[in-house]
Amino acid sequence: MKIKEELLETFDLKGNFLGNQLRDEFYEEIRKEFKDKGRITRQVKSVRIISLNSNGRILIQKRSKLKKENPGLYDKTVGGHVKAGHSWFMAVMQECYEELGFPAVVLPRQEFTNAIEVTNLESLGLFRKVDYIGNYISTRKTEKGLFKQPYLASFFIGYYDGPVQFRDGESSGIEVFSLEDLQQKIKAEPDIFTNDLQFMIEKYEKYLRPPNNNDTHS
Repeated sequence: MKIKEELLETFDLKGNFLGNQLRDEFYEEIRKEFKDKGRITRQVKSVRIISLNSNGRILIQKRSKLKKENPGLYDKTVGGHVKAGHSWFMAVMQECYEELGFPAVVLPRQEFTNAIEVTNLESLGLFRKVDYIGNYISTRKTEKGLFKQPYLASFFIGYYDGPVQFRDGESSGIEVFSLEDLQQKIKAEPDIFTNDLQFMIEKYEKYLRPPNNNDTHS
């Protein structure tokens, strides 16, 4: 069966819609632009997700050493593109199911807070949007040096207690850290962590707590 090519919505750096483009074509063009000019002038939508368990321990992805970007580094739980015609919430649900193997829902703040109390987190992941950044610069390590790409990025944090199974071979597994242990390890060995993860741990620290000790009302 032929795999359907992924279509992305593209935007300029002011957030103006430019049109839809196949993912492979988009990346071929922006890599050439970065090589020639040292910067990229178009962006696509992406989601970046951190999941914790109900004990407040953070699920961290260990990227495969075969990856072209950030090989072997510790990364956020999962992230991905928002396909053309999909919402931010749909992208989170799709990434959790397709990449991690579990169903998830994204809820507004108050519904998220209420749902935590009545949801079996071993069967369903619950997430909320904590931030949006236009022109978020994702800095990634490659064999040719650093690659810096702007995104229209939304950030999500939530909880899930069930099993996780990476399905695409892009990860070598999941490791679980307390916030304090992770912060100490990032401080001691920053080069083994992705820029994305370091940014999210620092900026969204107040959300990285157990459900009963989370600033969910912010």
